[in-house]
Amino acid sequence: MIDLKLLRSTPDVVRASQVARGDDPSVVDQVLAADAAHRAALQEFETARAEQKSIGKDVARAQGEEKQALLARTKSLAARVKELQAGADAAAAQAVELARSLGNIPEPGVPAGGEDDYTVVKTVGAPRDLAAEGIDVKDHLAIGEGLKAIDMERGAKVSGARFYFLTGIGARLELAVLNAAMQTALEAGFSPMMTPTLVRPEVMAGTGFLGKHADEIYRLERDDLYLTGTSEVALAGYHSGEILDLSDGPLRYAGWSACYRREAGSAGRDTRGIIRVHQFHKVEMFSYCRPEDAAAEHARFLETEERMLQALELPYRVIDTAAGDLGSSAARKFDCEAWLPSQERWMEVTSTSNCTTFQARRLAIRERREDGNEPVATVNGTIGTTRWLVALLENHQQADGSVHVPPVLRPYLGGLEVLEPVR
Repeated sequence: MIDLKLLRSTPDVVRASQVARGDDPSVVDQVLAADAAHRAALQEFETARAEQKSIGKDVARAQGEEKQALLARTKSLAARVKELQAGADAAAAQAVELARSLGNIPEPGVPAGGEDDYTVVKTVGAPRDLAAEGIDVKDHLAIGEGLKAIDMERGAKVSGARFYFLTGIGARLELAVLNAAMQTALEAGFSPMMTPTLVRPEVMAGTGFLGKHADEIYRLERDDLYLTGTSEVALAGYHSGEILDLSDGPLRYAGWSACYRREAGSAGRDTRGIIRVHQFHKVEMFSYCRPEDAAAEHARFLETEERMLQALELPYRVIDTAAGDLGSSAARKFDCEAWLPSQERWMEVTSTSNCTTFQARRLAIRERREDGNEPVATVNGTIGTTRWLVALLENHQQADGSVHVPPVLRPYLGGLEVLEPVR
C-alpha cells in the first residue's frame, strides 16, 4: 500500500503513477474522499467519546435529579459513541480497501506503457550460430525427450495440460541448477530457507498478489489457503507484524520451494514443453532493508542473477520493465531474458523487483528509527528455476543430440561434462 501521507500531500504524483501503469487515475480521488470521510468520522467519534468520559466524572459528583439527568445523557451518549465508532471503522475499512487498489509508484526513469514498452539495459554474450556449426536446431522438448529427461505425455495423463515429469538426467539437471543457485545465494550473503507453499489470505494480499492477477493463483477454498507462485510470498510474510533491527544491514533470505500458477491468461502461449507450466521449482532471493538502501539492494540482486546466468554460459539481455507491466507491488523491475534458439527470441528466465515500502506497509513490517517506527523496504529476485532448463538445453545443444554441461553444474552431476542422448 502506498503512503497515505504522500497521497494527501502530492496526489498528482499518484495520479501520474496510475496513468503510467495504465490504471484509472480517478481512483486517487476516490481514495482521498474515503480518507477524508474516515478522518471526519474519527474526529466526530473522538469528540463524542471525550464528552462521554467528561460526563462520567460529573455523574460521580452529582446527586438527585441532576444525577438522573446525567445518567440518561450518559446512556444516550454511549449508544451514539458506539454508532460513531462503527461508522469510523467502516470508513477506515473503505479507505484502506480503495488505497490497496493503487499500485506502487514507479521509480523515476521507469518506462511508461505496457508489456512491449520496456527498455533494453544491456546485452551480454552472443547467441551461437548453430547453423554454421552444422546443428539442426531442436527445441528443448525434443532435446529433453532425446535425453529421456522430460515426459510431457505422462505429466498430462497424471495431472492434465501444462504438467510434466522430469525424469532421469532431467531431474538431476533441475536439482543441479537449484543447488548451484542456492550456493550462489549463500556466497552473496543470503540465508537459505525451505518455505511453505500454502499461505493465509492476509499474507497473499499483503504481498500484492490478489489484485489484477488473482485469477493466476490456486486457492483451497475449504481451508482458506492459497498456493504460492513464488516463495517471495512466504518470505514477505515471515516477518509480518514485526519490528526489525536492520542496524547491521539488510536481512537476506533465499527461499527454495515448489511454485504453482494457473497461467489463466496464457491460453495458446508456449504450450509446448516446460516454458509455461502450472508447477515448477524456484530459488528466490528476498531482502528486508531500509528504504534509502533499496535501490542499491536492487542492483545487488540483479548482479547476483547475472553472475548465475554467466556461470551457466547463457547469452542474455537485461530489460527495464515498463510501468504497466510491473505488477502492483513493484516500483521497478529488471528482467533477464535468455536467448531461445528454437524460436529466435529472448525469453524471460528471471526478474528482480524493488517493492520499496509497499509490501511492508500492508504487512506491518517496520524498523524502530529515531523518529519512530517506519516501514522497511522489500526486494525480491529469482536466481534459479525450472524454466532455466529450457535455455540450458537449447543453448548448449550439440549436433549429435548431446548437451554441454557448464562447469558450475558439474559438481552436482557427478562430474558430467556432457549429457548424452539415450539411444
